[in-house]
Amino acid sequence: MTLSLTVSDEVRALAPGFTHLAIEAHGLTNGPSTQDSSALLDDAARRLAARLDGRAPHEDPHMAAWREIYTAFGSKPSRTRNSAEALARRALSDAGLPRINLLVDLYNAISVAHLIPVGGEDIDHITGGMRLVRAAGDEDFVTVAGGEEVVEHPDAGEVVWRDGTGVTCRRWNWRQGPRTRLTESTVSGIFLLESLAPMPVAAVERAGAELVELLEKFSPGAPITVHAPK
Repeated sequence: MTLSLTVSDEVRALAPGFTHLAIEAHGLTNGPSTQDSSALLDDAARRLAARLDGRAPHEDPHMAAWREIYTAFGSKPSRTRNSAEALARRALSDAGLPRINLLVDLYNAISVAHLIPVGGEDIDHITGGMRLVRAAGDEDFVTVAGGEEVVEHPDAGEVVWRDGTGVTCRRWNWRQGPRTRLTESTVSGIFLLESLAPMPVAAVERAGAELVELLEKFSPGAPITVHAPK
């Protein structure tokens, strides 16, 4: 079964240069981070440094475009950074990139190497389809604070991903909720690569193709479907 992904007209009007590419995979093998996945993250950090050539991540034209969009829907981009910029900053820091689990390491490596927001969701924990919308402000976003589960609500007008149960990711791609995260027991996932102009669609497709290669390498035989950029 193909997971439905839709982008609302309100979001299209806000960001006419938005493109997303979805990769759906079943029969995945996940587990703790490995030496191989850790090496991919280290290599991604090296590729990022070469790409930026001394610039800060937010000076990259694609990251600058995301900052403009965050400002347009009322978020302060220097406080709530898009996921790619936040990861890039960590990659270039002394602390380096976090090691989460095998599948998350794979898509984080692609995000950093290509400087593009990439997210992963556990299909088995998604209710109905996923929709990118501007929030009314009363939607539930279940997260964890201080070790306890808490319910937050997005700001009115904020861009969020949501399913039939509630918000799965706040501020477009800033913070994912734990309900749909990829865990070590995940077997079916949807990986979403998100871009804005001026990033060419061909560059998004190259990043997606590299992620597919990694998924095939680490989960041999897993059925993988690439949905064309929209």
